[in-house]
Amino acid sequence: MAGATRDGTTRRPTSRDVARRAGVSQATVSLVLGGKWQGRVSARTAEEVRTAARALGYRPNLAARSLRTGRTRTALLVVPALTSDFFARVHTGAARVASAHDFGMVLYPSPEGVDPAPDPFGSARAALDGVIASSMASEALAALDDRGLPLVMLDSDPEGSRAAATVNLDLADGMRRTAAHLVSLGHRRIAHLPAAVGSWTFRARARALADALTGTGARLVAAEPAALSVADGLRAATRLLAGDTAPTALVCDDDLLAAGACKAARRLGLRVPDDVSVTGFDDLALATTVEPELTTVRLPAEQIGATGMRALLAVLEGRPPQTAVLPVEFVPRGSTGPPPGGP
Repeated sequence: MAGATRDGTTRRPTSRDVARRAGVSQATVSLVLGGKWQGRVSARTAEEVRTAARALGYRPNLAARSLRTGRTRTALLVVPALTSDFFARVHTGAARVASAHDFGMVLYPSPEGVDPAPDPFGSARAALDGVIASSMASEALAALDDRGLPLVMLDSDPEGSRAAATVNLDLADGMRRTAAHLVSLGHRRIAHLPAAVGSWTFRARARALADALTGTGARLVAAEPAALSVADGLRAATRLLAGDTAPTALVCDDDLLAAGACKAARRLGLRVPDDVSVTGFDDLALATTVEPELTTVRLPAEQIGATGMRALLAVLEGRPPQTAVLPVEFVPRGSTGPPPGGP
């Protein structure tokens, strides 16, 4: 830590202190802590600088840097809701990368992610360097987009997007694996509980499920849209299971809907998975708290947040951003089994 001054107060460590401790120049310290060292400084030297900064408790003067560079080093993360642990993990991943590059992260919810989001700042251009939006319709970001801020979209339509970069999940693969799992167990009458949200991510899941069942001998006997909650999943699944379609498996767009579907089955006197199988999507914490545990598709939430922040940094630094499609993982658990009477 920096020493005390003559009046007994503690002096804040400076970049000169960091340079002296790491045995490098102040210019090197500026490059490393400004996130611009790649190709100019070795990885070993960069780590030595970061270690020296941590040991001294050094924090850059962000206000002075903003005046000097015209950058606030602040990014906005817009999500549909703050109550989902999926978006909490997206934020964790983005904030981790932001922190490593001395960026701040502001989290802002836009309910449903479809209707236009209110501009969170009267002068967003002055307050932010860029925006990351997760699982939202592009038209919902019109207010921010009009300000000319660099935009990276996560889990969003890559076609016709005005975003500088998109980072998506391989949703089609997740639905293909779900459908293949159910078909291999012998299910031929499958119903869908799609999320009643008009965003690309849920339209993509519905298309992928229909495509995955084509030519398998199984068919989609019904679909019952529901809002993203356990209660709405319960109501939608009750209508499906008590109706004339008699599905042997329910494919749900989200683990919340799947939890509601399991409750509906129990209330109707049906056993999961003996009488009806249920699958989810996302692998929220909820997936392993219900009984039986949910068969679901695990989405790399932290990774998509981190990748999105790296893409935004690339845009801000004038480098080509990497447009990525991240793999997902199918996780079979106890909520799926053969249909009644066997294959």
